[in-house]
Amino acid sequence: MAGKAVARETLFALRQTIAHIEGRTVVDPDAARRETETPGLAVRTSGRGGMKILPFGLQAMDEPMEGGLPLDAVTEIRSDRLGNAGAASGFMLALSARLLVHSSSGAGPARILWIGDETVAREVGLPHAAGLQDYGLDPRHLLYARPRRIEDGLWLAEAGLASGVFCAVILEVCGNPRRFGLTESRRLSLKARSTGRPLLLLRQGGEEEAGSAVFRVRIRPSSAQSRRLTDGSVLGGSIANPVFQVTLEKSRLPAPVDIHLEWNPYDCLFSLTTLLPVSAGNKQTNSGAVLSPSADGQNRTSLLGRGVAFDRAS
Repeated sequence: MAGKAVARETLFALRQTIAHIEGRTVVDPDAARRETETPGLAVRTSGRGGMKILPFGLQAMDEPMEGGLPLDAVTEIRSDRLGNAGAASGFMLALSARLLVHSSSGAGPARILWIGDETVAREVGLPHAAGLQDYGLDPRHLLYARPRRIEDGLWLAEAGLASGVFCAVILEVCGNPRRFGLTESRRLSLKARSTGRPLLLLRQGGEEEAGSAVFRVRIRPSSAQSRRLTDGSVLGGSIANPVFQVTLEKSRLPAPVDIHLEWNPYDCLFSLTTLLPVSAGNKQTNSGAVLSPSADGQNRTSLLGRGVAFDRAS
């Protein structure tokens, strides 16, 4: 009972701080009480050399990552441009769902703190509750914060790790900010190791740079397959589960690993998939113009015909 009361007060204090940073009013204290009374889920871990990990269940991922996702270190998930931010966020949500599913009742926290970036929120958008449910993630287990400055985001990340009320902390940054360098990355790594909680760095539209992340994964969108019916046939024109092109850029292997993973939101599992070639009958044709015509008509191609040469007037 005493431990639950301390967790409730810690979560409420963190909510108050987040609301103050975002410029909002004081949060409802009953929300923290209801979340704390939700049965906790302890992460099931297995390790080698003392490092806690969460296996993917796929040899193609577990082998180069030395068993799976580290649960007491920094792992970086990045997209090379903001156009792929949706895919990177989707992959991060899939990891979050796995962290929650692999928890057992009553033995640990069942919440994830997502510290969003203001620029990414304006350009890409915010997580949607209905979409999270369809993705296999209960929005009640996700606390989303959006600080105005990177310094506030770094403080929230360390506070979230030290609070003990989150099973993971997600820190989203846009690009390669100058105020988030190797020193700040090392601080987060030491905090994750000392608290025994994973920090997932979500770098949107950023380049590779030196950091303390144990692993770095680049995410790009991939082609989803058609939905299969119960009799095994394929439903034409449909879209099945999301597929990610996963490139493990930083690992113990000398060369990057490039695979395609399909996310099953119902079982909260990843599976390997191969891209099937599109048949000629399924290719969609577009007879219209790629770009809309210009207002002054300069896009029109002049008609070619017989040309008449005139003598110069002077």
